[in-house]
Amino acid sequence: MIRDLREIIEAKDAALAAKDLQLAALRATNEVQAGQLVALAARVEELERRKGRDSGNSGKPPSSDSIYTKKTAARDRSQRERGRRSPGKQPGEPGMTMKLIDNPDVRIECPPTACDGCGADLVDVPVEREQRRQVTEAQPAPPPVTTEFVVQAKRCSCCGTISVGQAPPFASGRAQFGPRTHAMAANLVCGHHIPIKRATLLLAQMAGIEVATGWTAAVRGKVAALPADGGFAEHLRELLRTAPALHVDETPARANGTLAYVHVACTRYLTLMHTGGRTAGDIDDGGVLPGYRGIIVRDGYSGYAHLTDALHAWCGA
Repeated sequence: MIRDLREIIEAKDAALAAKDLQLAALRATNEVQAGQLVALAARVEELERRKGRDSGNSGKPPSSDSIYTKKTAARDRSQRERGRRSPGKQPGEPGMTMKLIDNPDVRIECPPTACDGCGADLVDVPVEREQRRQVTEAQPAPPPVTTEFVVQAKRCSCCGTISVGQAPPFASGRAQFGPRTHAMAANLVCGHHIPIKRATLLLAQMAGIEVATGWTAAVRGKVAALPADGGFAEHLRELLRTAPALHVDETPARANGTLAYVHVACTRYLTLMHTGGRTAGDIDDGGVLPGYRGIIVRDGYSGYAHLTDALHAWCGA
């Protein structure tokens, strides 16, 4: 009987040991699964963070934003309270009401020809009172003015040398458009960003100048060369380097048919931009920041960290 009890106890001990092993195995499995859940939760959080990235909360260019969420995202980023400002002219802003001028180009009198009461003739009756009303109207485009410069040559009677006169620099060829026409085209395509074809049509309709679309497109290159040829860019760099504080930034844009970065260094009144990459060397290519000892107001991009001569201030972004 004692032997039977001993066998029963040993069997129970074996069963308990087996259960302990199973329990240990389950605990180990739970620990592994818990670790996997933590890793999966972190992965899901990372994927959700990546999915929510756009140009407003990361360094991604605006062109990468989804077309389905771009308007909503822009609306959500706005800090303006709706309904607080009515459309149109705001209180306190100066008005733009047209005023009468003293010397109009044309004056047309509008007298009554007959009495509204009895129908009597009023042609010879003197005017008792009057009210001035003026209408300002655009005129049809005037015909363009063509000026001919006749370059003449003369032979000196003393030495026989032939001297040739000089025409203005803008009259370098046999026939070309003048500076004013170039300025009007540049104002349309560069100042107001009007497409080339439309700018060509506007020149014809509003100025009476008929040019080819290729000529209008070439105006942009001529305008771009003027600041460099005239020393404007270097003069602007010198002024910016003497400013007590500069705002700097970079943003993606299309340049020369590819994606580049537009770098800016500016004050309230001066702005200098150049295109390039996003490295420290590309930032320095603007010719303003290397050696600058004022205050640089910027975001947290590390590409400006090498500018150790300046004091760095974080912008609101």
